[in-house]
Amino acid sequence: MNANATAQLPGIAIIGGGPAGLMAAETVRAAGIEVDVFDAMGSVGRKFLIAGKGGLNLTHSEARPAFDARYRERVHEIGGWLDDFDAGALRAWASGFGIETYVGSSGRVFPRDRKAAPLLRGWVRRLRESGVRFHLRHRWHGWNDDGALCFDTLDGQCSVHAEATVLAMGGGSWPQLGSDGGWVAPMQRAGIDIAPLRPANCGFDIGWSAHLSERFAGAPLKPVIARWRDANGIEHALQGECVLTESGIEGSVIYAVSADLRDAIARDGEAMLWLDLAPGRDAARLHEALARPRGKRSLGDHLRRQTGLDAAKVALLFEALGRDAGSDTRLLAATIKRLPLKLLRPRPIAEAISTAGGVRIESLDAALMLRAMPGVFCAGEMLDWEAPTGGYLLQACFASGLRAGRGAAKWLEENRQEGMAGRKPWMLQEEMVGRDGLEPSTN
Repeated sequence: MNANATAQLPGIAIIGGGPAGLMAAETVRAAGIEVDVFDAMGSVGRKFLIAGKGGLNLTHSEARPAFDARYRERVHEIGGWLDDFDAGALRAWASGFGIETYVGSSGRVFPRDRKAAPLLRGWVRRLRESGVRFHLRHRWHGWNDDGALCFDTLDGQCSVHAEATVLAMGGGSWPQLGSDGGWVAPMQRAGIDIAPLRPANCGFDIGWSAHLSERFAGAPLKPVIARWRDANGIEHALQGECVLTESGIEGSVIYAVSADLRDAIARDGEAMLWLDLAPGRDAARLHEALARPRGKRSLGDHLRRQTGLDAAKVALLFEALGRDAGSDTRLLAATIKRLPLKLLRPRPIAEAISTAGGVRIESLDAALMLRAMPGVFCAGEMLDWEAPTGGYLLQACFASGLRAGRGAAKWLEENRQEGMAGRKPWMLQEEMVGRDGLEPSTN
């Protein structure tokens, strides 16, 4: 695109080159419509590639409707997306690139080679060969007064008119990879209802002593059972692993329960989490073992010998009880089974794996088109939903991209016949009111 010029695009502009945007591009192009993909970075799929460093957890083998329930309050909406493109469909799609997948011991689904790059390379190559045009280092910053999409580029500013648009710019986590939430302000200026972005799948600050912070930051805690209470006061438990950090705690079991913990902090100013440091051993057996004479051994050595706890777990006990707690073996045993942790705050969005909040789904129709801006569709993590790690995040991004791509292609085909494609959103609203006598819904 030429700087300081307004280009006319003969089709659909897709802003964002992550899984949702690329899936939308593939879907639109398959309908025979011209596609231009814009991305702020120097290459597409940056965050997708980072996900591949952990083995590229594409989706999960969990059966529906339990799979759908992972999306919490958005179970109904995202369940509809999954009706179009579920885990089986995603695995079959990957197989079309020669990428075979398998189900791991935890039920998570991975490519056989556990790499993201081969899949992304094959996907981008196929998109280019199909005629999709890519425009890199184009950072979108809203619409101008004529309704054109505006971009900052290395050569200056440029603007384009597209017949329809799919926005798929990610959330606000990992800003160095492009998903920095910079789209929030221009969309709010355009009157789009945005739920505030919040960290999801994140760690939490606790405020350790200097000793624990300096000596045990990075130490794993495995296995543990995490216990917490939801908004209704109902206690839940989940076994897994986590990691001590300089300021608190993070890791897979923490990410899995982070939404409840984050919401509790927002509601109450803090959240309580309890860890069972010795799954499989009850408090009575632990007390019996700890009551044995320790002779000249230190309390820490005695704890390690009698309970099998490692140094990091013993340090957590001392953090909670102090080093003079050895005289009360019942308290020690009880704390091993239910060590209390007061969580002060979630870590910043930039450190989170994903984000909650975004474009409220209520402001979209079933095809993911903005009710207030006909011809503008949204997909992926920039929508107001969240899910735990384990493949659920990527699955919903792919599925929403397909839904938005189909919606955009259908809308464009229908409105080309009526001469409405590519018109300003506010003009479209006026014409639609004049055509059917009804005010467009903004709910």
